[in-house]
Amino acid sequence: MAGQTDKAMSDYQRTRRYILAVLILFVAIPLVFGDSTHTALEHEQIEAIGRMLILIGIGGRLWSTLYIGGRKSAEVVDTGPYSVMRNPLYFFSTVAIMGVGAQAGSYVLAFGFALLCWAAFSIVIRREETFLASRMGEGYQNYLVRVPRFFPKPWLWRDQPSVTFEPRLLNRTLVDGLAFFASVPIFELIEQGQDSGLIPVFFHFF
Repeated sequence: MAGQTDKAMSDYQRTRRYILAVLILFVAIPLVFGDSTHTALEHEQIEAIGRMLILIGIGGRLWSTLYIGGRKSAEVVDTGPYSVMRNPLYFFSTVAIMGVGAQAGSYVLAFGFALLCWAAFSIVIRREETFLASRMGEGYQNYLVRVPRFFPKPWLWRDQPSVTFEPRLLNRTLVDGLAFFASVPIFELIEQGQDSGLIPVFFHFF
């Protein structure tokens, strides 16, 4: 029975990643025909901030994976990043997605991408919490009360002397995270296409 619930959770999480990717792609496609109203220098600065956010997001996801190590459905992990927020992997994914939106040279799109990601993750998180509460009982219920769902509270920090992790999971998290960087050359190609006149610009955004 436990194996079946673990598989169901894994399948659901995989489906969630696909749905989120399709959702982002659906939103991003119209951006091919839009351009930022910022100056070239401001545009580059926003992109640089975005790349920094992507790096923070990837690093945070790796950090979180070191602590969770495939134990999400097996026990309550409440140390490291999981001591200050219940869903650091989703939090840092949102940070990275904000960086992706910034590659369009727009603060509005950066925050818009982050808001979209947060909204999608909020739905997923509630379903996962229901599953985990039914599986892990009172210990997890206490964790729900003690630690915030998404936005971190640093003063709750607590750690442990050592952690164990599965390299396979860490490697997969790294590969997933590097996919965020695919936005950098894609947006650069779009900009070049617009500058050369190959891609028409139908609207502008801030």
